Amino acid sequence: PDEPPPILIAGSGTVAAELAGRIGDGFIGVAPDRELLQTFDRGGGAGKPKYAEIDVCWAAGEAEARKTALEIWPNTSIPGELAAELPLPRHFEQAAKMVSQDDVGGKVVCGPDAERHLARIREYAQAGYDHIWIHQVGPDQEGFFEFYGQEVLPKI
Repeated sequence: PDEPPPILIAGSGTVAAELAGRIGDGFIGVAPDRELLQTFDRGGGAGKPKYAEIDVCWAAGEAEARKTALEIWPNTSIPGELAAELPLPRHFEQAAKMVSQDDVGGKVVCGPDAERHLARIREYAQAGYDHIWIHQVGPDQEGFFEFYGQEVLPKI
């Protein structure tokens, strides 16, 4: 193209954040880590966009959402740096057996409580992200969009 598209760099550690600031056109993160974003800025990212992904699992009830999140998205709670080192899908399946509903519920906003969803969004905004996207883990996409359209987005 006449003008190359922006290249955003995703990362969860200081080395990736510094690299993103130095050579990227923006940063993508998955944790509300103010220090990580400051590292990005110091590396040359000041003024560049900062994107965040927030995992949620909307369902009619929190228990149903936690069950769904564990079934569909257990990798969000694989401990430590293990997820970055696993080479094959079967290894993820094996590691996911260590993950519980409580583990997933601590990382993924589960259920129909709009205030919990809003609190997580605010947490990321306060950390310094200027772009946030919501990743709906559950299968009820229509219910999710209705919920966010009526209960969450009007309050932002």
